[in-house]
Amino acid sequence: MTATAPEELFAAVDVARAPADGPAAFGGDLAPGTLLAAYRHGLFPLPAADAYASAFNEARYEEEVEAGRIALLPGPAAADPYALAWWSPDPRPVLAADGVRLGRKLSRLLRNRLDWSTTADAAFEQVLEACAEGREPPWLTRDLREALTALHRLGGAHSVEVWEEGELVGGVFGITAGPVLSLDSMFHRRPDAARVAVADLAARFAAAGGRLLDAQWDSPHVRSLGAAPQPRAHYLAALAAGAGPGAGTVAPLDTARLPAVRLAPAKPRPPWPPGHRHGRGHRPAASADRG
Repeated sequence: MTATAPEELFAAVDVARAPADGPAAFGGDLAPGTLLAAYRHGLFPLPAADAYASAFNEARYEEEVEAGRIALLPGPAAADPYALAWWSPDPRPVLAADGVRLGRKLSRLLRNRLDWSTTADAAFEQVLEACAEGREPPWLTRDLREALTALHRLGGAHSVEVWEEGELVGGVFGITAGPVLSLDSMFHRRPDAARVAVADLAARFAAAGGRLLDAQWDSPHVRSLGAAPQPRAHYLAALAAGAGPGAGTVAPLDTARLPAVRLAPAKPRPPWPPGHRHGRGHRPAASADRG
């Protein structure tokens, strides 16, 4: 297999015409090069949790595969192709890398009560394991976790960790595809710790030159973070533009431990009361909140 084979593999998948709410392809493998090629083409993997789930995929989608509406990719000779699905939902919820919303309540807690810190790529495998706990269906299988860990070691997958007094209380991980970062999963052990993790990863990604976050699946939760659904065609165009000539490069993420409070907008000063003249010789009332 040549080094360009994974790119050629997914270039043959007509993602733009794939089902909006079904898999675009089955088969292939979870090698790091395959994973990166998939994300660059707007796809992400959903492995079947067990043989029953794989048989269900075959029973449900076999006719669409035979009709050519869903691609069947070559993979290992002994592998069941229906054990690995590749999805690209339409519409796709995305947000600007500098557009994650924390909300006023959480910002106030970070300024006044929560002594949290964040790191990047400091505990990738711990974040994976925490994201996999109790998820139904259990798509984050052991094989996929091993594949993502291998990709992380090559610099293609990243995590952010939220810490409270040395304890891991939240996190998120995702895959970079040029100026786009696709958020795969998040977890929390304290309220809002996952939201802080996403905001922190977005801030680090934006500082490195990244432009867009892909939330993959639309939901009220990702919309509350600031994501908005857009046609899949627009998302694919953004990926293509990021891979084209003249596209800006994304630097390595800053992995330093940083205070989470930096993510909270500064508290604005209250306006002066109507009719108040604050000039030379006038002082604000002693009870005024000066931020």
